[in-house]
Amino acid sequence: MAYVGKTYKFQKDENFREFLSYVGVPADKAEFLLTSKPSQKLDKDGDDYTLTTIDASSKEIKFKEGVEFDENVTPEIVAKTTFTVSGNVVTQVQKFQDGRSITLQREYNGDQLVVDITVTGWDNVARRYYSAV
Repeated sequence: MAYVGKTYKFQKDENFREFLSYVGVPADKAEFLLTSKPSQKLDKDGDDYTLTTIDASSKEIKFKEGVEFDENVTPEIVAKTTFTVSGNVVTQVQKFQDGRSITLQREYNGDQLVVDITVTGWDNVARRYYSAV
């Protein structure tokens, strides 16, 4: 788990605009997400993990592997979220009240992080690339 404790800075994305459109993110919020260059960091303390995303603000998600919890995706939207950790892959599944689910699969390879994002009913993959800083 050499990736634990490393900070990864956003580099580029593929199909992210299409993903945001499909899930119905309002145009102003989508533009912010498309122009921001966030960093991500995963920390581990015993069985507890903290995933920190830093852009204009900082967001921490604290979790235990395999334990479902309520994640405040936005102030109005709460998802039932579960993380699994398998080697260099950290998978986050968010289940929403409308029946859709979003899966974010983070794969760490040395100084690279690739996040694949899929959603129920969308026949595509959004991909975001990060490099260690």
